[in-house]
Amino acid sequence: MCHSCDSDPETRTEIRIAGIRGIQGVVRKTVNDELRATIWEPQHMDKIVPSLLFNMQKIEEVDSRIGPPPSPSAADKEENPAMLAENCFRELLGRATFGNMNNAVRPVFAHLDHHRLWDPNEFAVHCFKVIMYSIQAQYSHHVIQEILGHLDARKKDSPRVRAGIIQVLLEAVAIAAKGSIGPTVLEVFNTLLKHLRLSVEFEARDLQGESISSANLNTSSKDSDEKIVQNAVIQTIGFFGSNLPDYQRSEIMMFIMGKVPVFGTSTHTLDISQLGDLGTRRIQIMLLRSLLMVTSGYKAKTIVTALPGSFLDPLLSPSLMEDYELRQLVLEVMHNLMDRHDNRAKLRGIRIIPDVADLKIKREKICRQDTSFMKKNGQQLYRHIYLGCKEEDNVQKNYELLYTSLALITIELANEEVVIDLIRLAIALQDSAIINEDNLSMFHRCGIMALVAAYLNFVSQMIAVPAFCQHVSKVIEIRTMEAPYFLPEHIFRDKCMLPKSLEKHDKNLYFLTNKIAESLGGSGYSVERLSVPYVPQVTDEDRLSRRKSIVDTVSIQVDILPNSSPSDDVVSNTEEITFEALKKAIDTSGMEEQEKEKRRLVIERFQKAPFEEIAAQCESKANFLHDRLAQILELTIRNEAHDRGREKLQVPPKERTSAYSYIDFGVETGLCIMWHSKGAIDRNCASEIFFSIAVSFIFST
Repeated sequence: MCHSCDSDPETRTEIRIAGIRGIQGVVRKTVNDELRATIWEPQHMDKIVPSLLFNMQKIEEVDSRIGPPPSPSAADKEENPAMLAENCFRELLGRATFGNMNNAVRPVFAHLDHHRLWDPNEFAVHCFKVIMYSIQAQYSHHVIQEILGHLDARKKDSPRVRAGIIQVLLEAVAIAAKGSIGPTVLEVFNTLLKHLRLSVEFEARDLQGESISSANLNTSSKDSDEKIVQNAVIQTIGFFGSNLPDYQRSEIMMFIMGKVPVFGTSTHTLDISQLGDLGTRRIQIMLLRSLLMVTSGYKAKTIVTALPGSFLDPLLSPSLMEDYELRQLVLEVMHNLMDRHDNRAKLRGIRIIPDVADLKIKREKICRQDTSFMKKNGQQLYRHIYLGCKEEDNVQKNYELLYTSLALITIELANEEVVIDLIRLAIALQDSAIINEDNLSMFHRCGIMALVAAYLNFVSQMIAVPAFCQHVSKVIEIRTMEAPYFLPEHIFRDKCMLPKSLEKHDKNLYFLTNKIAESLGGSGYSVERLSVPYVPQVTDEDRLSRRKSIVDTVSIQVDILPNSSPSDDVVSNTEEITFEALKKAIDTSGMEEQEKEKRRLVIERFQKAPFEEIAAQCESKANFLHDRLAQILELTIRNEAHDRGREKLQVPPKERTSAYSYIDFGVETGLCIMWHSKGAIDRNCASEIFFSIAVSFIFST
């Protein structure tokens, strides 16, 4: 009767209303009747629920975005089959219990699949809004689990069908987040991230498989559909995460960060074997966008809670990748976690701020936990900002985000010591733009100069030292007249005239360390460390980020040296030995002065540099020497002469180890001497390596 298709509209409506009333009577009778146990069985629900949904489809378009669906009026209940069916469906779901909830929900999926109502999905969204508002709150997670299970079952369907299911999940989560979510938090995120990976994999596979022009049109359409799926996943993750309590949100942040793949590491838990480089980059961007959504609005009392070491280290790794979009997302995530007083909107856009007081920056006194955080992780943050400024593919947004990072650290985490370190960092960036050891383009060099100007203008007004503000203002005024391309308002315009070089500029265009030290010293700041140039610590992150580090360069040299042999077409690089060259080699007066100057600089650095920076440099040097020694030992094992010596040597088993040790010692020492003679290592480095070889030889024999 509910499915009546009589030709007469009035008769059809009356028959359908009679059928719906019959179902409604059965539902109401289950309260105090023996049918209560049988009506919830699957064979009954598979008939009742589709009958009600079939009539509900005739409802006019309902606004499913704001609040629960409106309750039908009394007149509509009696005369409109659609309204009567919806009211009966509400009653049915309201009586469902823990044991029979799934039996009432599963027929809804079958009906939507059979009638292809996932694309478009307005009716599907309306149905699940009715379900979520009708069931008891403690059973909400059952419905979410059923949607996740159906999403897994339809993972090979078209992108628009999957996107429709995910949007239904979003609406269900939006309602469930206000009440009981249950134990499905990680399950929701794990399933969504899995489908995000599948969508990126499908997209990458289609891009690799396109071959003819006619297929390109279809592929581009399918790619846009996959982006709909990906955006739906990210939106759902962000909405769900933003409604979680802080302790659960921290867990989700760690969970998502653990999925982000970083080249050269296997710490991530996401399978990217089928993605390729393009797909891997795409999944990195999608995951970081998801993380950005989850961290939006997150407020932690201390920065240690927001950025623990277990989260900070993997978060900063993508900030060194050779992809400007990835670096932008990392900086935006950090801003979400650092900005505890909603100051970021006031800092948007890199510019020279005439009066920072007009921004009404909100800040509090730096607590002890934040001070400890900067002592432990400050050098790591400075390093990533320093290297991020020197990327050759930076665009204007990168410089804006880097400027905002410096400003937020100043507002949220800076005491007097941190302020000095940030000024040292800014001066080091200015020097790097002038010297240009990284062969950056003129636009990027001027962009760095503009970034330094904008930040020093900001920090000088934040600490309110008049002499410092006066020096910064004077430099900016001179730049406005003589070198406007050193200011952000000019360099980031579409048509900006760039200089041919920076070497001929007057020193009045630059911020001078001695002037800054003099101005800050007069206000009680400890300025001894300003005279020590900032040098970023060396770590293994460059190698993990597909960057060529110092160790990588040395390993290339090591691989070439043993196999290099002179040939006719290779020009020898040896210096011609003349009387003047020998005379210079004998005259050591200049070398003694250089040695004295070097010792003085080392002593000064250890006296004035912060302990964290000294420790980082010593650690990096130790790691560097350890890597070189490991490479020497690896070469020794592969040495053909060494292998032949082993084969020819016939000694008893007890003496064999000792004999091999003599050969090892001889080969390793010879390699060390050869390296020193070739100039690959200096005398001190050779001494340390030889000492390590000698110790190993003594213990082995």
